[in-house]
Amino acid sequence: MSFSRSLRYSAALFACLVAAAPDAGQAAASDPLAFETTRTGQAVGLAPTPGQHAMVVSAQDLASHAGADILARGGNAVDAAVAVGYALAVVYPAAGNIGGGGFMTLRTPDGHATFVDFREHAPGAATPTMYQDASGQVIAGASTAGWRSVAVPGTVAGMEEVHSRWGRLSRADVMAPAIALARDGFILKQSDVDLLHTATAAFAKDPYARKIFLHPDGTPLAAGERLVQADLARTLERIARDGARAFYDGPVAKEIVKSSRRGGGILSRRDFTSYHTRMMAPLSCEYRGYHIDTAPPPSGGGVALCEMLNILSGYDLHALGLHTAAGVQREVEAMRHAYADRQDLGDPAFVNNPVAHLIDPAYAQQIRQALPLDHAVSSASLHPGVAEPEKEETTHYSIADQDGTAVAVTYTLNGWFGAGVVAGRTGIVMNDEMDDFSSRPGAPNMFGIVGSVANAIAPGKTPLSSMAPTIVSRAGQPVIVVGSPGGSRIPTIILSVLTGMVDYGLDVQQAVDLPRIHEQWQPDVVQVEHGALSPAVVRTLTREGYHIEEHAPWGLAESILSGGSRIGRAGQARYYGGADMRHQSGAAVGE
Repeated sequence: MSFSRSLRYSAALFACLVAAAPDAGQAAASDPLAFETTRTGQAVGLAPTPGQHAMVVSAQDLASHAGADILARGGNAVDAAVAVGYALAVVYPAAGNIGGGGFMTLRTPDGHATFVDFREHAPGAATPTMYQDASGQVIAGASTAGWRSVAVPGTVAGMEEVHSRWGRLSRADVMAPAIALARDGFILKQSDVDLLHTATAAFAKDPYARKIFLHPDGTPLAAGERLVQADLARTLERIARDGARAFYDGPVAKEIVKSSRRGGGILSRRDFTSYHTRMMAPLSCEYRGYHIDTAPPPSGGGVALCEMLNILSGYDLHALGLHTAAGVQREVEAMRHAYADRQDLGDPAFVNNPVAHLIDPAYAQQIRQALPLDHAVSSASLHPGVAEPEKEETTHYSIADQDGTAVAVTYTLNGWFGAGVVAGRTGIVMNDEMDDFSSRPGAPNMFGIVGSVANAIAPGKTPLSSMAPTIVSRAGQPVIVVGSPGGSRIPTIILSVLTGMVDYGLDVQQAVDLPRIHEQWQPDVVQVEHGALSPAVVRTLTREGYHIEEHAPWGLAESILSGGSRIGRAGQARYYGGADMRHQSGAAVGE
């Protein structure tokens, strides 16, 4: 299905999803069962995918099947997570990667949760003013395209670290699916070429990218053709044989640095040999009896998620009703305050973050006490932080196995296809992660968004992110595995999925399909997906001072629910997966 057809499908589906929701002023909650059929009785959307023993959900079906195959061969969720991560680098090169980095939240069967930061680092030669001209103005495009925008990749180090600690199968076993997909190629679907076509101009400028992703005459690849990536296959074979050493202190690093210098970049061999992952305690909070393990700084996403949940815990959302004016008003104000508060966060190795205060339930209670219930708060009245731009093009996958291990991974190249360059003969698409730093702290950029001093560029520093891979548990057992791409919208996407299941009784697929609402303090506007709100709700919110803007669908919240397709309702399978079909290439695969 093409992207345009996907949007039409999504718009029609979303209209059906909200058709049964009560209009403004009604106190009764909508019947979640009404989301299963249209008014004519026709089925709407997909049913949750059952898995008797395990579940893999990702944004590309070949990668999901690669993970499920590893589970079927006796691997655990960590083995499958590594297999999916490498497979996505081959079959989802727009965001799947070994030339980028990301975050992982992992929960073992004994209930221990770990957060793994394998995000990119600023090169040693990076400076706070490297993207400014002589007059101090930001140079357009300098931090988003080409080798000077590339940060030191962390994906291979992260995959190697978690696999060596918790994996069961050999590295060669878990990397075999990705190697085969790169060496033998795979047939492109329309959804694959839709993504490839977003970077045709960038591919044409880079000789190595052009060789892989375009025909010899420079025309784009088409659906039904086979994409073979022989150079990437050889790189993956080296990593399978020698581990992270091949990438950071071997021929791969040498070729990346050589390509960087040739393209005017600043990467050095020392940047690679000194790279290290961080094992950290997750950021934790509670919501209606559920325990949330999510991303701490250098992510601001987990902080925003927990602060929003803390604020909303003081309201009976179920009684207010799904996407009613009253329910949306509470959610929007929780979003506004959380996003204002999260903006001054940064890499904890460089910045002292006030996390404990921001996720303190007592602080949330103070916010609730000051919130009006019948009109909008002015964003201009809140001054705790400054807003940051962030790319939305990322990818997330969720995995759970028969032993109860759960893994949530969000990783990225930043923009689609990152910097638009391939590292010589490695076949690796490189990130443009330096754009996630503040190019000019304390001054507005071309969009009027002010950069944060806490997120200023510094050698070895990790840029602030919204990525928030999240695992929800109750009574010592994992219940939900969730995350999403979406840039600054990631926390509100996860909020929508969690409240959809916990507060409104939706099944996991319905919660993923639920049309989304987003407010991020600045700009002072409520963004909604097409069909998210009824006309009556829009009229009420507009009278209360909210500016509503409708947007095309966003995010890909690949999610897993344990125990049943709905919370509190036992199912015949152990796990149920919800694949987000806002982009048509993904799949939930049970085992």
